[in-house]
Amino acid sequence: MTATKADIIARLQKDIFPLQGFKTALNNTALDKALGPIKNAFPGNHFPLGVMHEFISDSKETVAVTTGFVAGVLAQLIQDDGVMIWIGACKNIFPPAYQSFGIAPDKIIFIDLQKEKQICWAMEEALKCEGLVAVIGEMQELSFNASRRLQLAVEQSKVTGFIIRNNPRSLNTTACVTRWQITSLRSRLPEGMPGVGFPRWKVSLLKVRNGKPGSWDIEFVAGRFRQVNSIPAIPLQVQQKTG
Repeated sequence: MTATKADIIARLQKDIFPLQGFKTALNNTALDKALGPIKNAFPGNHFPLGVMHEFISDSKETVAVTTGFVAGVLAQLIQDDGVMIWIGACKNIFPPAYQSFGIAPDKIIFIDLQKEKQICWAMEEALKCEGLVAVIGEMQELSFNASRRLQLAVEQSKVTGFIIRNNPRSLNTTACVTRWQITSLRSRLPEGMPGVGFPRWKVSLLKVRNGKPGSWDIEFVAGRFRQVNSIPAIPLQVQQKTG
């Protein structure tokens, strides 16, 4: 029986992906389920593990929003004995808050460094440690050569790396497998209920190697991401004065 063109392309992609840094043996079923429709943007419908992911932010506020989304992803990666390293120059993370995403504070090792060159070096060294679940680095600029070194490191160790860039001067080409941009959306509660609602984001996957970029309105509920098809406006009740 002659193979169809689609079957041939699928087999070729399966052979090529490992050469480009995609480790198919590292598929995380729990993560793929938790990502909802976002997973369909990736090759084979699997979130790429053992690669570098780049997040672009344009202000301190969007950095905070981005770290929230990243926390939701990390929660699916970390296991009972898993540990991750977070490297940055500013102490913007409040570890106990990550319990709302299912991450115990003692699972994160924080390293504070002042210079970006030091952050990049520390991240490269940390990514070589096979015992880690993930390494997260906060920096402004990332050259192609530096990103290539990081990508080579994860391809050997199979550790997943996340780079959060705050207000970069330019969106230069990097060797990262994905590039994201996360912005906040207003949460919503049923009328009359107290609280602030579930976290919501506009998740934009700007690029993904051999995948399909896209944008989704997402909220984090019960340890999972789910798509918000439409966000209804919150009605404003105006009391009319009488008499």
